[in-house]
Amino acid sequence: MPEAMVATRQSKAGGTPQQVDVAVVGAGFAGLYLLHRLRKAGLSAVALEEAGDVGGTWYWNRYPGARCDIQTIDYSYTFDPELENAWTWSEKYATQPEILRYLGFVADRYDLRRDIRFRTKVTEARWDEAAERWQLTTDNGAPVSCRHYIMATGCLSAPKPPEIDGVNDFRGKVYFTGRWPHDGVDLAGKRVAVIGTGSSAIQSIPLIAEQASHLTVFQRTPNFALPAHNGPAPDDRMSLLRADRDAYRQQARQSMAGVPYPQQTVVSWQLSDAERRERFERAWAAGDLVHILSQLWADQAVDVDGNKIVQDLIREKIRAAVKDPETAAALTPDDHPFGAKRPCLETNYYATYNRPNVTLVNLRQEPIKAITADGITTSKRSVDVDVIVFATGFDAMTGAIRAVHPITGRGGKSLTDVWAQGPQSYLGLTVEGFPNFFMITGPGSPSVLSNMAVSIEQHVDWVVDRLAALRDAGFTTIEPTTTAQAGWTRHMADCAMLTLHRLANTWYTGANVPGKVQGLMPYTGGVGPYRSICDEVISRGMLGFRLTGPNVATQCNDGEVVRLQPDVRLVLNLLASLNLPPIESMGAIGARAFVGEFNKSRPAGRPIGEIVDGRLPGADGPLPYRVYKPATPGPHPVVVYFHGGGWVLGDEQSDEPFCRDMVRRTGMMFVSVGYRHAPEHRFPAAAEDGYAATRWISEHAAELGGLPGPVLVAGWSAGGNIAAVTCQLARDRGGPQIAGQLLVCPVTDCSFERPSYNDNATGYFLTRSLMYWFWDLYCSPDDRSDPRVSPLRGKVDRLPPAFVVTCEFDPLRDEGIAYAEAMAAAGVPVEQLKAHGHFHSSFTMVDVVITGVQGRVQMAQALRRFAGLPPEVRSGDETGHRHASPGHEIAAAAS
Repeated sequence: MPEAMVATRQSKAGGTPQQVDVAVVGAGFAGLYLLHRLRKAGLSAVALEEAGDVGGTWYWNRYPGARCDIQTIDYSYTFDPELENAWTWSEKYATQPEILRYLGFVADRYDLRRDIRFRTKVTEARWDEAAERWQLTTDNGAPVSCRHYIMATGCLSAPKPPEIDGVNDFRGKVYFTGRWPHDGVDLAGKRVAVIGTGSSAIQSIPLIAEQASHLTVFQRTPNFALPAHNGPAPDDRMSLLRADRDAYRQQARQSMAGVPYPQQTVVSWQLSDAERRERFERAWAAGDLVHILSQLWADQAVDVDGNKIVQDLIREKIRAAVKDPETAAALTPDDHPFGAKRPCLETNYYATYNRPNVTLVNLRQEPIKAITADGITTSKRSVDVDVIVFATGFDAMTGAIRAVHPITGRGGKSLTDVWAQGPQSYLGLTVEGFPNFFMITGPGSPSVLSNMAVSIEQHVDWVVDRLAALRDAGFTTIEPTTTAQAGWTRHMADCAMLTLHRLANTWYTGANVPGKVQGLMPYTGGVGPYRSICDEVISRGMLGFRLTGPNVATQCNDGEVVRLQPDVRLVLNLLASLNLPPIESMGAIGARAFVGEFNKSRPAGRPIGEIVDGRLPGADGPLPYRVYKPATPGPHPVVVYFHGGGWVLGDEQSDEPFCRDMVRRTGMMFVSVGYRHAPEHRFPAAAEDGYAATRWISEHAAELGGLPGPVLVAGWSAGGNIAAVTCQLARDRGGPQIAGQLLVCPVTDCSFERPSYNDNATGYFLTRSLMYWFWDLYCSPDDRSDPRVSPLRGKVDRLPPAFVVTCEFDPLRDEGIAYAEAMAAAGVPVEQLKAHGHFHSSFTMVDVVITGVQGRVQMAQALRRFAGLPPEVRSGDETGHRHASPGHEIAAAAS
């Protein structure tokens, strides 16, 4: 639309507030869809847009080479099939002009401009508690009074100002990629400097180099860039879309990144070098950012070693593309995991540095001292330039929200003050203390870690549907509770521990803005899981929100929507979706077969030094065992391990992933014992086998390859019960000597009356009824007070030092805590790990519950302390504890 026509849409100055149900700030992807949905819902609305037309970030970012980095068949509205049929993208990755034309096409198709006030900036927003309305002041035209206030300002729309002395002294031209002149810039024959090598620089540098007489690029931190291989939309993706458009779009909505790719399940260490390279080369040739971020192997985003493989392969590509080794080295990232910063798509970027008119200045070796009248001075040189282009990025996520105006909520609270220590929100949508205030793709939502088009539609639909429902029910205000917001903050932190994002200084964390409090701002739990959480809030009666209205009773269903660890939640949801019959309904033989088949589908675990099988004399016949040895030279301290399974299920191999993991973390040898099972062998068979096995292993430690002397014992669930009982029997029967005990979610008592048995009776895989079944098969009621099955009822003094692990969502939680407290009261050195958000199987599900890593690290450190060793495995280890920073220590533990 011509600028003159746009201008006619602007409001003239006036003092009478414009009265609407909803005011929207922004007219980009989010603002346009909001206007469309609000109108359909019968809510009056106005959008306030600082720019001269629609487009949002695509209105401002007109620098050479500007493109999206999500394929445009995915980076599109999906709410109207007729709209999809009416528009055809010309390229796989559309340019900024085409995207801007698309948004203008949408605005015209749905007649949205009539509800937009262009060239209008909100200068103040204040919540009027008496009127229960937001009062907005603007710099152009009438103020606005609205019931609901929605920020659709975008995540990357507040350019970061330059931080270099002397910018005002420069006599040449200065441009910002985020505010590029609309009539373009002629750089022909000019000496040009580009400062920054983020996405906008990587896209623009090749085109600037073609025009400039000389281009000097000033780089502080290199980023990973992948070839876009732009062209027509890929046939395979287009075929999927055309074959079943609804299924294609629905898969995107339920995916992790908002693009219809399945969740990868193969982990890096299961593949050979040749297989990994083949997968990588195929992804490299495809030119698809989401594909290479998510489809190589399942552990690339969560595991240091799995990620390093990708890093090294990309570094090979950079060295091959850039002829000068010194320049190639400067362009090669070495300070962050791949994907922890937003990788870029490039077209001829690396090849551009082979041009004779392009120079790279490595600011890590020669930082900029000042900008002068004629150019840029570093610690080593002065560069004369005619033009400086700042490609220094944005104050992401929060900058656009806080920069638009002061926002004052309930009780005079300023959003800037409330967010002084970092943004706090509920679902990334709302903020406590700011009624009727919403953010589209705000901090705390998937936003920039997703396909924004999918996330925008989900947010807009959720908000507008809620506003219509509130109106229909008579409610006039909605505001999150303190409890809900604090719970979401904790869930955000739990999710962040799953990924490697925390290991990079990036705009995701605010590290690019001086003085900004750092913290991972986007939600890392995935688009599909986030959508299900938002739906759950609704299904649970607007959980975490307080709703009020003049003629209805206040509704406040307070609480936290997610209390489980994010990966635990996914596991439990998956198990629930399978609709499996209760294990106790299968009978002992059927249950063993089921567990055996389940274990076959799981990766056994990372390679270790050696695995040896054998048999040892038990209390009443031979028992199988499996020895797991470290890769380092022995002999090693010996840990006798007892598997879980309610004394009914499992064997010496069933906890293999856990045993391998602990061997790698401890540098110690684990001997997993297969004891006799009920109902064929009832109490005290398992207990007596455990003790007999421990005594024999202690006596034959050297023959097994271990260190002679005291052993350690460990066990999970019923195995934790056997380990605890073994320590008591060893004390009472004169040995063997045990240096320490690791009890993971142990059975310690026969009582079912503790709160955890009621709180966690169902829904967390190990149920109250399953424990009834285990007990009934193993031990008669008359025998259950025997300390050999209920060690809490025995003497707990003079026992080896203990590390006791309990999980929040486990029926056995309280008896594990009670046993730890009883030992401590009796003078036994005891440490406890009370695992927040975890369930009974968390720590043994090594392959899928990533958030169990920290707990297993603590377990390993405890075992090493018990054995008289330093807490961490040293040189030659496989756990990767080689980094200086705490963040890298945590991430290395995930390897």
